[in-house]
Amino acid sequence: MNRSELSRTVLALKEVQRAGWARAGHKTGESVADHSWSVAMLALIHCPPELNREKVLTMAVLHDLAELRVGDITPHDGVAPARKHALEDAAMAELLAEHPDLLAIWREGELRVSPEARFLKQLDRLDLGLQATRYQEHGYISEAAEAEFRASAGPLLIDAPTS
Repeated sequence: MNRSELSRTVLALKEVQRAGWARAGHKTGESVADHSWSVAMLALIHCPPELNREKVLTMAVLHDLAELRVGDITPHDGVAPARKHALEDAAMAELLAEHPDLLAIWREGELRVSPEARFLKQLDRLDLGLQATRYQEHGYISEAAEAEFRASAGPLLIDAPTS
């Protein structure tokens, strides 16, 4: 997909709703593009100086782009992790066929082979936990749903004590 086609195609990510929020009862929750933007903002705010911020930002923007083709597959959908990865990898190979540098960064993020990729995963979880709390505080999801999302997010960067 050339730059022009990709530029038009990625706009559709704004229309892909995050499936977990709908399952929790918030039918007009954030889109995948909203989530990717939030993860990128968290990267700007929290990226430690020893990491390559540009790489973390690139990973943040790309990390859920495959959902344009495969949708937002959650653990509740019954898709084996290996199958999900294969579907997403094929989607990204198609979307980024003319951008091998970006495909390589996305794959690095997916495989978590670098400190930047492992940090990105923490940011992805941080966004989930923060969004769950925000939605619960505004009455969009129940306390039980918030607790479920927070538990799946695990310990968050902002929950850690500071020195």
